[in-house]
Amino acid sequence: MTPVVSSPPRTIRIGSRKSQLALVQTYWVQEQLKKSFPDITFEVHTMSTQGDKILDVALAKIGDKGLFTKELELGMLNREIDFAVHSLKDLPTQLPEGLTLAAITERENPADALVVHEKHKDKQIETLPEGAVIGTSSLRRLAQLRHRFPHFSFKDVRGNLITRLAKLDAGEYDALILAAAGLERLEMSDRIHQILPAEISLHAVGQGALGIECRADDSELISLLKAIEHPQTRDRCLAERAFLRDLEGGCQVPIGVNTEISSEQLTLTGIVASVDGQKLVKDTVVGEANNAEALGTQLAHLLREKGAQEILAEIFTVIGRGS
Repeated sequence: MTPVVSSPPRTIRIGSRKSQLALVQTYWVQEQLKKSFPDITFEVHTMSTQGDKILDVALAKIGDKGLFTKELELGMLNREIDFAVHSLKDLPTQLPEGLTLAAITERENPADALVVHEKHKDKQIETLPEGAVIGTSSLRRLAQLRHRFPHFSFKDVRGNLITRLAKLDAGEYDALILAAAGLERLEMSDRIHQILPAEISLHAVGQGALGIECRADDSELISLLKAIEHPQTRDRCLAERAFLRDLEGGCQVPIGVNTEISSEQLTLTGIVASVDGQKLVKDTVVGEANNAEALGTQLAHLLREKGAQEILAEIFTVIGRGS
């Protein structure tokens, strides 16, 4: 009788950007998977992306398609790594052939946060002085804040979170607008001065969630990754991504969203704004959470009827489409 020889446990290689925040997020995913699958080895491999290397140019001028993901995706297609952990807001809605979004983890607070210079610690965003210099590298934030606060001065800010905060503390800015989730993951919640309400700033598509991308034909791995997926976050983010995809927008386009799920009902609000803040269209749809992507498409059509396509066309003419 032929003896049964069991295969050795698989070693799974996780791809991550080298930034501090990316590594914190990737090591968290590694730990969750180790808890569920203690017999499998999960190794972290780091890579630098185009967005990490170019720090002296505004993100919108570089081109946004795969700015923080392309190198990791090539690593998967070349079988150098098995899956990659992304901040979901950085992951394009159209993935390269052969790759798939395998899982979406439970979302942290997706809101934008105001971080102020010490001299403004008694202020909220509504009470900052005229001409206050606000740092942001996001066209989405810029457009919404210009719409609401045209009396502020806005200045691009690049670099990792530590670098940005150092520039703020050195007096180059009066305040920064950052993702609350990033500050929380780096245990810097004490720097959050104010969580911006949705009436002021709708957040980025996928903000606060992690997206795990892998090869579409690796069914064994996809099954493992589903163990750390959060169904409610998945439904919210799939609705948001469908909305963005249908409008042909990218990470660096002024498109903002807000989603909530209550009793299996998903509420999705979205905006499209011009970079100068002069034009802004907004609407909301409500429907079954298990029909998330159709809701996103429905909202995109509503905003298109209100003029979203014309606003986006103007933006693409000015900044060009990232390649």
